[in-house]
Amino acid sequence: MDVTTDLPTPARALAIAAHPDDIEFGAGATLAKWAAAGCELVHLVCTDGSKGSWDPADDPATLVASRQVEQRAASVALGGTGSVVFLGWRDGELESGLRQRADVCYWIRKLQPDVVLGHDPWKRYRLHPDHRHAGWLVCDAIVGARDPHFFPEHGIAHHRPTSLLLFEADEPDHVEDVAAHLDTKIKALLAHRSQLRSTMGIEDEADTAQVERFERWVRDKAAEHAEGTGVAYGERFKAIRDL
Repeated sequence: MDVTTDLPTPARALAIAAHPDDIEFGAGATLAKWAAAGCELVHLVCTDGSKGSWDPADDPATLVASRQVEQRAASVALGGTGSVVFLGWRDGELESGLRQRADVCYWIRKLQPDVVLGHDPWKRYRLHPDHRHAGWLVCDAIVGARDPHFFPEHGIAHHRPTSLLLFEADEPDHVEDVAAHLDTKIKALLAHRSQLRSTMGIEDEADTAQVERFERWVRDKAAEHAEGTGVAYGERFKAIRDL
């Protein structure tokens, strides 16, 4: 399979994911690279993140509020403005139905991104239903956004992005060189402090060894993604350009 590298920097990129922090894991360094070159970044998060804790005593409403603050801070860390759309569907119960598709379609039309990024819904053996449904929503909403007879009630002109990049792909065919932006990705990930234990394996953020272990994991993943491309560190995607 031929692998392409490095899209031209888009004027605006819309990254769509199931939960706060998914975007940073899947495409954080790519977004940081584009932001440094002048791209406008917008995050769209489908769920409220209310189940993102291993502690049964955590209050879901407090967690929702914290995760919104964290996601905006992560956007700023990547070089964005903190522009985040929260659709607010309940964590763990996201569906890829018409109502949800209309929501995502609306924002694609309103924001008019050149490039959209999201979960690959075709990833095999994916357990989390929100990731599957968020991936389908990205693909289905792009079709809706581009064709004027879908959701005419929006009252917004249709819009066709130039490219769709799907992260977490089983069959990636595009790699972005992110060697200069891994530190920024790590900084954005660490902004999600409520997730340090559950997704990053950091029990104590004051423990330098634990933080460094997570940083090595991020770098090792980026090196793996770059294999065979001639660059040291990458983020890989399935690229769909015929939109």
